[in-house]
Amino acid sequence: MTNSKIFAIFFTAIFSIGELAHSAEFPNPYTATYGWEQMPAGKELGVPSGVYPDPDGEHIWIMDRCGGNNCAGSDRKPIHLFDADGHEVRSFGKGLLAWPHGFFIDAEKNIWVTEGAPVGDHRGEDGFAMGLGHQIFKFSYEGELLMTLGEAGVAGDDERHFNGPSGIAIAANGDIWITDGHRGGNNRVVRFDRDGNFIKALGGGVDDASDAPGLFNDPHGIAIDSTGRIFVADRGNNRIQILDSEGNYLDQWRHFGRPSGLYIDADDTLYSGDGMSDERRNPGYQKGIYIGSAVTGEVRAFIPDFLEYGANESGVEFLAPDRHGNIYAGEVTRQRLVKYIRE
Repeated sequence: MTNSKIFAIFFTAIFSIGELAHSAEFPNPYTATYGWEQMPAGKELGVPSGVYPDPDGEHIWIMDRCGGNNCAGSDRKPIHLFDADGHEVRSFGKGLLAWPHGFFIDAEKNIWVTEGAPVGDHRGEDGFAMGLGHQIFKFSYEGELLMTLGEAGVAGDDERHFNGPSGIAIAANGDIWITDGHRGGNNRVVRFDRDGNFIKALGGGVDDASDAPGLFNDPHGIAIDSTGRIFVADRGNNRIQILDSEGNYLDQWRHFGRPSGLYIDADDTLYSGDGMSDERRNPGYQKGIYIGSAVTGEVRAFIPDFLEYGANESGVEFLAPDRHGNIYAGEVTRQRLVKYIRE
């Protein structure tokens, strides 16, 4: 490792909050590969809107939008289990979801999905017309529907309604943490107990976007570390906000890019998918994947995305690693899954 890289990592570890070295100064020990997923004959993966490793350590779950960017009216199954070689083992969820967005697998192997389109988002219109959207779904490992939160097709910002819920994570005690919602939706984080009973909401509704500590603007993803701290991808504010297990504000980190998706592994390695940074929205940062420590805030590696995008286009938003440290990343505009192999 060069002296400049050692200095960059040392500098980040000490000054993890505030202005940091540009992402290009961090090492990239990954090689991108394409076409890992082997879909059944005649079918292609749509926008990969969820990635999560199976608890067995061997398989990977991928959620897509039914071969395109929408599941409303589709006869495709959006939730897929793949083996380590990329072969589809099974799938489920046909007809239940319109615009799937958030994805999580809990310690009991239950599978959680959110409907991410808010009111006013044209991508949700077909689902809304069918009475779908604004809900959270809990499935068994085999695909049986066990629980729903929210009222189908009805938006709101009270204890029983959502507006484009974008992400979900389940705490060790079973509490359900939801980012609600997607851009143009509610700017809040909502907490329920394991049985779906409302506990609290942090932040407000559509008109309550804020950059104040503990409030949110387009919260897009959520993850929980080994100590129970809550990490929120507060995308509209170009930061990760860190809350304690009760939802009290602890800290904010701005050096993991403009985060869309977050994942924290068992060793508290933090993966942040930034598909939107540019000189207009987040000066000094570029699109890509930031990898670091959820404990210290140190950035250890960065995978750059050099493709040119239009004003409203995005790169990686959804990501997770396997047990070997390889990263599976869902890119929205290019509608593809990329496997980054750790060298």
